Amino acid sequence: MSDLNWPNPLIEQRADPFILRHNDHYYFIASVPEYDRLEIRRASTLLGLRDATPVVVWRKPDSGPMSELIWAPELHLIDESWMIYFAAAPSRTIKDGLFQHRMFALECRDADPLSGNWLERGQVQTPIDSFALDATAFQHQGKNWYLWAQKDPVIPGNSNLYLAELENPWTLKTPPVMLSRPQYQWECAGFSVNEGPAVIRHGDKLFVSYSASATDENYCMGLLWIDADADPMQAANWSKSARPVFSTHWDHRQYGPGHNCFTVAENGADVLVYHARNYTEIEGDPLWDPNRHTRIKTFRWDQHGMPDFGVPPAEQ
Repeated sequence: MSDLNWPNPLIEQRADPFILRHNDHYYFIASVPEYDRLEIRRASTLLGLRDATPVVVWRKPDSGPMSELIWAPELHLIDESWMIYFAAAPSRTIKDGLFQHRMFALECRDADPLSGNWLERGQVQTPIDSFALDATAFQHQGKNWYLWAQKDPVIPGNSNLYLAELENPWTLKTPPVMLSRPQYQWECAGFSVNEGPAVIRHGDKLFVSYSASATDENYCMGLLWIDADADPMQAANWSKSARPVFSTHWDHRQYGPGHNCFTVAENGADVLVYHARNYTEIEGDPLWDPNRHTRIKTFRWDQHGMPDFGVPPAEQ
């Protein structure tokens, strides 16, 4: 099966997908519909992830700050440590219009993250104690960086995007800088949201994609970028697209594409990993609808070095 003919969806009922390629293997982690555990799949091909056996590496406790709504895990390898970042809440209670999520980290120092021992490193502390989620990490300019979404009580809306350098994989080294907040109509449909950031380097630019609006058919992707040699901690150095870069395609019946990440196909092509639904008739809160499926597609770069994600392809 060629890289342009992956099954769509690739993996059913896995939202907030994250794929890491390391040493000729692909590792997959995502939110499960029960929001109660962290599981990893491994395969030698992207297609192989579809039928790979999930290995549960952590389950939520019965009580405490990590006991409910385990969301949006990511798997990273930082300074020879495997790290899982995820968000969790102490209960399902909504306070001041938001869930009570904070960000947490697990570390595994063994070679194999599927069979190794995972240690709880606790909450990733930020200067504001507020709703926070969707952490990712990346290396740039010889430093390790942490990028996430968080509510600032003095800014209207649900969440903004923040960046800080890491002291170690679960501790911030610098005060955060806000890179983006919901400002356009397409970022504020249903809810004012910037979340789910993902990082990719191409040419002389560093890009951050992110997701915006409510998690129904309004969900879509935005884009930030910066010159690769510029200081990423200076917000003024970042540019922001005034339009979404990947969004619902009504003819293809692909609704609310987003919460993406990036990987590389076996043939070297850049791959967009994302979730989307194939219907809009959701009963109740979209959060509890399990059918945000993991999907993947290749994408290209235009003559200006900008990503062109195209449109969400129809199911096959």
